[in-house]
Amino acid sequence: MKIAIASAIVLGHSASTLAWVAPTPRGPTSVSATRAASTTSSTALRMASDEFCVAVLGDLHIDPRKMEDYETGRAQWLPVLGEASEAHGNVALCSLGDLGESKNCDHNPANPSELFAGTTVCHETAADFLGSFGVPYEVIGGNHDLEGIDEFSTDAENLELFLRAHEKPSPNFVREIADKTLLVGLSSTVFRDAKYTSHEVTIDKEQCEWFEQTLKDHPADEGWKIFVFTHAPPNGSGLRVLQENHVVNGCCWLNHSNDAECRKFIELVREHRCIKGWFSGHFHLGQDYQDSITFPTIDPKDGPYPNRGSCVFVQTSVMRSGSSRDGRQQSRLIRGNKDGFEICTVDHKDGGKIRLDATITYRDDTNEVGVYAHGDIADSDEKFFRVYQPSAGDELHPPDEGYIGDRWTEDGTLLVVDEITQDTKAWWNMACGRVLGMLNGMLIEYDPSTLAPLGLIVGADELVGKKIAVIDSGLEECMIDDGEGNAGMEGAECEGMEAREQAVLLIDEADGQVTVVQPNEDGSYWRKIVRNKMIRMKEARRIKAAKAFAEDQLELGEEAKVVPSWGPYMSTSGTAKKTGVAGLTTKAENM
Repeated sequence: MKIAIASAIVLGHSASTLAWVAPTPRGPTSVSATRAASTTSSTALRMASDEFCVAVLGDLHIDPRKMEDYETGRAQWLPVLGEASEAHGNVALCSLGDLGESKNCDHNPANPSELFAGTTVCHETAADFLGSFGVPYEVIGGNHDLEGIDEFSTDAENLELFLRAHEKPSPNFVREIADKTLLVGLSSTVFRDAKYTSHEVTIDKEQCEWFEQTLKDHPADEGWKIFVFTHAPPNGSGLRVLQENHVVNGCCWLNHSNDAECRKFIELVREHRCIKGWFSGHFHLGQDYQDSITFPTIDPKDGPYPNRGSCVFVQTSVMRSGSSRDGRQQSRLIRGNKDGFEICTVDHKDGGKIRLDATITYRDDTNEVGVYAHGDIADSDEKFFRVYQPSAGDELHPPDEGYIGDRWTEDGTLLVVDEITQDTKAWWNMACGRVLGMLNGMLIEYDPSTLAPLGLIVGADELVGKKIAVIDSGLEECMIDDGEGNAGMEGAECEGMEAREQAVLLIDEADGQVTVVQPNEDGSYWRKIVRNKMIRMKEARRIKAAKAFAEDQLELGEEAKVVPSWGPYMSTSGTAKKTGVAGLTTKAENM
């Protein structure tokens, strides 16, 4: 067992989950002999060193039938970690979660359909693997780590197993890896109870409050440096993302579906310059792209100030070939001291070769300089190209060429584009402050503060070939002028109305149809149409039962056509790329 947490603060996790403790910082030797057989020198000697070394492993998605890549990866890591242990001893390993494969892995003969991810055998297998590197390890929960839905009926039960298997006192962790240098981790704790997609990475309220207090207690002006580890990155990180997967389904950023919670993390980064690095996985993309690492500031000649505090954001790839989206098999290595730190790649496809990716040098406690060691290293037919993201510019730079928010007519109309294609790029601000734009034939909502993509509004199936117009839609009698050109409101009928109400229209001139794109009740526009996995599983069972009934009881045979009842929910898939309703906003399908 890990050393007991001294003077731990017990907090109520929530009514539906188990209680948890807020950990006090663990030092480099606060780990059992079984997890760190090589930690033999004294704590005092180690803490006298300002050097440290951290191995960062991305989404493991362990399949117990296919352990070759994991064994190879560990063998490549052992000499690196062993050398650091001998040199200074300030060494640890951090796993970014998603420990098991989200499919049946022949692990439970009694239930051949059970998913491996989130089960007892999954977490015990992962604990054995992570504990075999000869150094202390920390682990955080990803969006698949509570997916043991056949074994556990609640998230609380599944979370308790996760904590027990990895000997964690709480979902979060803090470890003092070197003098005034903390490793801090936050776990996703929601799966079955997710309001929307179960694959959103959700950091609960208690962890968020603990995290903010930890930052306040370890300020930059006292010399503290904090490295954060979460499964998904925060909104505003600037990392390369999968537009047609994580973005459109609302599971790209931490706490993605809640505007305020989603934005809170980057606000903390801007406020607390003690945060020097933030490592995440989730996307299964490699580390050869330059935007797999983003710096807190850039040379003004290269573009607008990104406003990311003092934090370097870092994407981490995967170890197993079967989990990679782009063929890369890589991990991250952090090597640091009092003067700064290096971010390296351990390339598991190239014999464990270590490549320097970026060097960050501290100017003082609140400022640093980052230098990339290389540009993009990509194949000529690279599929995962850099995704366009709007840029609002700054005092030295105008907005990017996609900005069309300066084209409003005198009557308050914005005709976005004559005819939308897959290549159309345009964005604008609504009067309410929301930001909308087009990419890859889709209408997307962006965060007003960071301009990071939030989610899909209208799919390409419904949008390509049409026009978009934004018009004023408020009651004319509500609008008054104070004589200085400032609009105001009057009259009881105007209560609750915005100073300038607008409507977004899709115009199909071919058939004369105009579709009004209504916002959600909270004022956002992006469609939260991917439901919790538990709900989708029930829907799939209903469809299966209806199919059997139609074939057997109604004697319609295999030709029976069974469809769900309403537009966006026509699929039980966890991926939503279409928003059109057949026969209404898109052409009717032949039944």
